[in-house]
Amino acid sequence: MAATNNNPIDLTNLELSIQISLSGHSFCVLDTSTKTIIELKAEKFSFKKTPSELLDIVKHLFNTETALKQTFKSINIIHVNDWSTVVPKPLFKEDALVDYLKFNTKILKTDFITFDDINPNDSVNIYVPFANINNFIFDRFGSFTFNHFSTILIEQLLTFEKHSTTPKVYINVSDATFEIITLNKGKLILYNTFEYHTQEDFIYYLLFTLEQLQLNPETIDVLFLGDLDKDSPLFAIAYKYIRNVSFGSRMDTYAFTEKPLHNHSHFTLLKSL
Repeated sequence: MAATNNNPIDLTNLELSIQISLSGHSFCVLDTSTKTIIELKAEKFSFKKTPSELLDIVKHLFNTETALKQTFKSINIIHVNDWSTVVPKPLFKEDALVDYLKFNTKILKTDFITFDDINPNDSVNIYVPFANINNFIFDRFGSFTFNHFSTILIEQLLTFEKHSTTPKVYINVSDATFEIITLNKGKLILYNTFEYHTQEDFIYYLLFTLEQLQLNPETIDVLFLGDLDKDSPLFAIAYKYIRNVSFGSRMDTYAFTEKPLHNHSHFTLLKSL
């Protein structure tokens, strides 16, 4: 999705992406002339915020962070929440957005609902963005683009796996939630978000999903994305019950002034550029 107005933006070589959720935020600045990520920062909140508290945090971020006081050629906003659902395009009707979401998300009458096209598999991602954040960015900068994070996640993984001949299961891990994306021969089989509090919660949902999809833990490839490593309890318990466990990769070619810890972290943020 794109939001525009008539205010001109001075063209520079800098592109900003900022990923926003009620549990934290991250941002990066790309110098397109050198293909270098010159700024990459993330903050996790100690407890979940409300949308209004999140707006105050974002305002403070833009008022205090030197890297965000520059002029940008383009700005990408990534909304992270579980207020979304994917619908095949042949079944999609733009005047029925509420009907698609109301079965798995509590929708308020005041909620703004929008959608992204997921072109690789001819589907539509319907979601509720943080409208107050969009309004703030619009008032401050003018033109910008925004997406739901799952749009980027699904599109990129479909692109990665378009020539694959075997099924793959990707796990995108955050602090209290994780996404399961299952693909087979370049097609999306399942996308779902789960909330977890313990590693036992995590492995229960993962193994249950594999069972429902009739995927054998002895043969299926499971790949992790997110801010975790081999010492993570989630990786360790997955490795205990599933034979082929590894980490995915962003497969980007950017230079970094300060490299991320892992090739599988900040996936949607850096793939939004």
